[in-house]
Amino acid sequence: FTSYDETFEFAHVAYPPQELKNTLGEWVSKQGKKQFRIAETEKYPHVTYFFNGGNEVPNKGEDRLVIPSPKVATYDLQPEMNADQVTNALCERLESGIYDLVILNFANPDMVGHTGIMEAAIKAIETIDAELKKVIETANTNGYTSLIIADHGNADQMIKPDGSPHTAHTTALVPAILVNHPESPKLHPGILADVAPTLLKCLKIDQPEEMSGSPLF
Repeated sequence: FTSYDETFEFAHVAYPPQELKNTLGEWVSKQGKKQFRIAETEKYPHVTYFFNGGNEVPNKGEDRLVIPSPKVATYDLQPEMNADQVTNALCERLESGIYDLVILNFANPDMVGHTGIMEAAIKAIETIDAELKKVIETANTNGYTSLIIADHGNADQMIKPDGSPHTAHTTALVPAILVNHPESPKLHPGILADVAPTLLKCLKIDQPEEMSGSPLF
């Protein structure tokens, strides 16, 4: 279905790799803006390589920081992971005021959700609830608008109807919460393709023609 090796001349690929142009990070960089990406080890590729459309090279003005994830066999053994270290490092960057766009991924709900252990998932969510509060308060104090979003569910369902552990992603709708926007707009339902246009609107930057989505307000 997809191209694993360009030397496989005998195979016809159904879905060849796409070169994504003017992703959010690239487009923001072209406007001369500075951006910061941060996550634990488990989610670091998601805020860098994947977020940049499969491009490992940082954009101009893009700084990155990876916080090492704890060395445990499974994350139910430490559901807090190292979220507090992520928060502390991020808040320092927010207080510096030098970044126009900041991308954060908290790993706990997904990584602990995959263990299928309810008690650990509850602790993971309680941890992120506390850490996100600190992040949002710091962001508000320093004049940032924040968008809280997810790309899939996981810890929202930890038990299957038959009572066995649920360890996979879910197809549940995810919340989108806009915080500290000057106009306090009401968001309307949308899709993941609308997230980047929404952030660009918050930054007062026109979206590139390559983006097919539209702002959530």
